[in-house]
Amino acid sequence: MKVFWVLLYNGFIYPLIFVFALVISIFDEKLRKSIIGKFKSTSLLKQYFKKFNEPPIAYWFHAASLGEFYQVKPVIDGLKEVRDDIKIIVSFSSPSGYENSINESIDLKIYAPFDFPWSIIKALNIMRPRKIIFASYDIWPNMIWLAKIKGIYTNIFAARIKHRSPKLRPVLKQFYKSMYASISSIYTVSETDSVGINTILGLNSSPFVKVLGNPRYDTVMKSSEDVSLQKTDSVLKREKRIIIGSAHEEDDDFLIPALADLMEEHPDMKVLYAPHEPSRTAIDRISKRFKKSGYRNTTFTKKSDMTLSSDRLIIVGVVGVLSKLYWQGIIAFVGGGLSTGIHNVMEPAIARLPVLFGPKYHHAHEAEELLKFGGGFCINGQNEFHDKIIQLLSDRKYLKLTSLAATDVIHKNLGSSSRIIRNLLND
Repeated sequence: MKVFWVLLYNGFIYPLIFVFALVISIFDEKLRKSIIGKFKSTSLLKQYFKKFNEPPIAYWFHAASLGEFYQVKPVIDGLKEVRDDIKIIVSFSSPSGYENSINESIDLKIYAPFDFPWSIIKALNIMRPRKIIFASYDIWPNMIWLAKIKGIYTNIFAARIKHRSPKLRPVLKQFYKSMYASISSIYTVSETDSVGINTILGLNSSPFVKVLGNPRYDTVMKSSEDVSLQKTDSVLKREKRIIIGSAHEEDDDFLIPALADLMEEHPDMKVLYAPHEPSRTAIDRISKRFKKSGYRNTTFTKKSDMTLSSDRLIIVGVVGVLSKLYWQGIIAFVGGGLSTGIHNVMEPAIARLPVLFGPKYHHAHEAEELLKFGGGFCINGQNEFHDKIIQLLSDRKYLKLTSLAATDVIHKNLGSSSRIIRNLLND
């Protein structure tokens, strides 16, 4: 059965993906950057490794994008602390990860090579990695199959199997089984994920499957320690500011009219609005819609000074600052839950904010934890959003309770990166 999938993937599936990506890249700048970067990967590897007389001990980490890099970060930082002789190579699929992953623990970062057998063989022969480690989900079949043939240890950490995941359907289940069965070890986020992985594997007990948690909690906690002393303030002592983080256009449709109504009902309420991609077009679109409701905005464009103006409506026009700005709010809504899936709910949670988000959250274990412990709320539309904000604003005891519940979720899940490092070194 595995031979069938190898032939199908290399003879049809991946060539089709490759051609489709080339066509789409004509119109998509991000995809175009990724493809150009992939063409350069082999030369970057050659240039880096030619300086060593003897092949170094190299660990190859792969992250799809910036979100997955936040899972990788505490692991590679910890590895460097205990084994500074290990060379850390990190590959990305997306420009957002490649361009924004600034970290001293990375010895070389590249775009992941194309998943053609010859591209992967070249990369493996140049790098000779001791281990290949995937963050969460972005696994590539030929990387796994060829690593298995070459006797290279492979691992996935922070692995998740979503509720009703397509991976559990008969045909895809067999495809993923051909990959998972070739992996040396799999570390899942939760016991439920472990059950899902074992359901795919069936009786094949080749990889070790362990529940080790999500290291992104550790990243969020570490980042929060760099925020000013303001972080010690209870939400009850902060300005009455609602923070909208990583909003998509689908979110704008109900958020903007709801927020306009809330600002009219609560004259002391302020709004900080951060679009997922703060392009000039997105900022202008949001600004015009608020203006129609009678509210003018200022645009926040600073990257170092996090002091906010006294304006009631501020639109964030830069990336990389939202995690710090959450500390100046009392309630957060995180976007993406009406389209591609919610973004980072950990950052507002560690900032002690109750977190609202849309119904597409099942890929995020942390969102499920927030719902379970009362620090998060699933919102399906304008009326639910309005009513939940009113409930939180009108009941200070309830606001404080949900605030503490959100932060407790982060604290309960700390320590994953240490467990992953220990197991990666010993397995």
